[in-house]
Order: sequence, then C-alpha cells, then structure tokens
Amino acid sequence: MENALRKSATLATLLLAAAMSAGEVRAQDADTKGSPKTETTEPADTEYHTLASELDLKPQGPQILRAPTDDLALPLLDESIDATKRAYSAYQRGFYLTAMDLALSPAQSGDAAAQTLVAELFSEGLGVPRSMEDAAFWYKQAAENGNPSAQFKYAIMLLEGKFVPVDAKKSRELMKQAADAGNAFAQFNHAQSVVARHPGDAGIREALPYFEKSAAQGVADAQYALAQIYMNSIGIPEEKRAKARDWMRRAAAAGYDTAQLDMGIWLIDGVGGDKDYEQGFRWMEIAANRGNVAAQNKLAILYVNAIGTRPDPVEAAKWYIISKRAGYNDPSLDDFYQGLTSEQQKAAIDRANKFARR
Repeated sequence: MENALRKSATLATLLLAAAMSAGEVRAQDADTKGSPKTETTEPADTEYHTLASELDLKPQGPQILRAPTDDLALPLLDESIDATKRAYSAYQRGFYLTAMDLALSPAQSGDAAAQTLVAELFSEGLGVPRSMEDAAFWYKQAAENGNPSAQFKYAIMLLEGKFVPVDAKKSRELMKQAADAGNAFAQFNHAQSVVARHPGDAGIREALPYFEKSAAQGVADAQYALAQIYMNSIGIPEEKRAKARDWMRRAAAAGYDTAQLDMGIWLIDGVGGDKDYEQGFRWMEIAANRGNVAAQNKLAILYVNAIGTRPDPVEAAKWYIISKRAGYNDPSLDDFYQGLTSEQQKAAIDRANKFARR
C-alpha cells in the first residue's frame, strides 16, 4: 500500500514544473556513477615538480550536469539495455525528467540502483521540484536493498535527524555497511565515528584501515587525517610514517586549507622530511588567501622574519590586520605593528581592506 501511495504521489509530482536546487550532501560518489575504484593505501607515484602541478591534482569525482536539458531530444538508446542503465545514461547527459521516467518503475520494483537515482533526483531537485522527504523515502528503500551510496546518504540523514527521526545506532550500522562495501565518504565518516567513540590508541588502530581506504580513493579529509596519524601516533611502522608528508601534500593539493596550513608548517619545520622554506611559505600563502585565519597570522610572521620570502613589513602588517579582524590575537605582532610608521600602517590597512578570499 505504501508503494502504491508513493507511486501516485511521485507521478503527480512529475507533472509539476522543473526546479533546480543545490543538494545538502556531498557530491555523489563512484557507487552511483560507475565502477568502484581499486583501493590501495599507497600514495600515487607522482613527482611534485612545482606547486602549480600539485594544485592540478584536484579531480574530486564526476561532475553532475546541472543545466536542465530535458527540452532537447534525447538520443535514441538501445531498449535492450535495462531501464536502470538507460536512466543513468540520461541522468549523466542532463536529461533528468527522462532519467526519472526510466528509473521510477524499476525503483518501485525494488531495484536499489534505480531507487538511489530517484532519491538523488529528488534530493538535488533535478527535473522535479526538490523534495527531501521523497529523497529520504527512496534512500531508505535503496539502503535496505544494499546500495552503498544510499546507505551513506541515509546514514547521514539518520545522524542529523533531518527529514527522518534521529537514530544514531542505525546510522552507525548503515555507515559501516557502506564503508565495508567501499564507499569512500562512508569509510572516512565511519573512521571518525570510531575515533570519537573510542578515544586513544585502540580507536585509532580500529579506524586506521578505513582512513587508509578513504584516503586512497581521494577524500582530502581522510588524507589529512592519515598524515596526522602516521606522523603523530605511537606504534606506526616507519615505512608508513615516512609517507605522512606525501599524504599531507595530497590533501593540500586537493584544496583543503587546513592541510595547506600544516603542509607549510611541516616544510618550514622539517616535519616528515627536509626543510623547504620557500615551498613552506607558498603553501602558507595559499591557505591564507583561502581564508584560513591561522595561516594568515603565520604568513605575517613569515614576512616579519623573512622566512621563505623577502622581508616586507607592510605585507606582514596587512596579514596581521586581516587575522586580527577575524579574532586571532598575537601580542608579538601587536608590538610589531605599533613599531611601524603611520605611512606603513596606512598602506597595510589599505591592502587589508582590499583583500578578497581566493
């Protein structure tokens, strides 16, 4: 009876005008876009010749077509291919109404992949008005039928209590199932949950394999966590500890500003490898320009002390002002700023006023 009612409501919804809206959960992972990636806990053998080349190593997975194109004629698809595969093909081309039309029947028949696609269309508001209640219904069906992506998405909903009642126990169960099935985001979230519930070395040991698998699949948060665990935890084999800086670099290259800050610190202090003041300064500058307040403060200090760059009191004062406005207090920089001339202070204030995050 519930499916019949849901079918009636869904078909009525499809008659409404299309609406576009951004989703609330992180981008769909490989489980709904194609074959899973081969897992490895080794960093890629990439030579980081320049900082620019590192910052190009940022693909975060397939990009969803956002523009509604259902007013165009859909290319003919071989009807011998099952409806779910044709639905995903339409979805990836931006034909969202067609994707819904093709996915709905197999979804109602219990096809987990089709149920996940219907949930995603409702969640993102692609081709149909956004409805998180409908999305939650279909994510639940797909999760119960074993789809790892749906298990991850529904676990998040259960944890946050958005559109469904809070159920932390069920959330943990689904998150672990998705993690064990290879979902990269679920692996990271499950590892975080383990560490939170079991602080200390025992929790880290239990969580470590999940951090490693998630990091190998390109999740920057996991790469950062893995770098810190490898460098700072007791009992880590030396061959893993030696890879800590590589993982920090990968997280920084993916655009994670906290990793960029720590990459700068590690290079300047010689953590996990040789010192490199110039590269350390450049990573600190990138993090500061992205709005990381701690990096802004430390960049001011680097300019004051000419570490990795030429001394520049006005530029140092600029970053001091920016970080202080954000609430970062540093008495040593207060004294430095008071020692500047009024012209230097005025120039620094002018630069700070023109600052815009990149």
